[in-house]
Amino acid sequence: MSILSSKTLVDNALKEIKTINTDEAVQLLEDNKCNLIDIRDVRELERDGRVEGSHHIPRGMLEFWLDPGSAYFQEGKLDQEKEMVLFCAGGLRSALAAKTLKDMGFKNVSHIDGGFGAIRQSKFKIV
Repeated sequence: MSILSSKTLVDNALKEIKTINTDEAVQLLEDNKCNLIDIRDVRELERDGRVEGSHHIPRGMLEFWLDPGSAYFQEGKLDQEKEMVLFCAGGLRSALAAKTLKDMGFKNVSHIDGGFGAIRQSKFKIV
């Protein structure tokens, strides 16, 4: 039996999804054109802080919270018309999550290159 490695899955996802840098993400947020979604674990937020203006949706709940047919759907949490901009700690989980949202049918999805590590070095405000 042969399985795909996590690296292969991420590499494949990166070929299919839109990757943006922190400056692009800051601009989208300032222009009110995106839902900035932090998919890190709650322990990561408690330890490292969170990005002002971001929505926290744990990676394990992303598909369920965004699926109107799911019992876990978060009605009104996000503006479905805006770009879904995802980030995690380093950019790997968010690449996989962005691909999943594309697979679900979301058209306007991206993830931030370098994740929270890059965000810390950018114009985003950490609270």
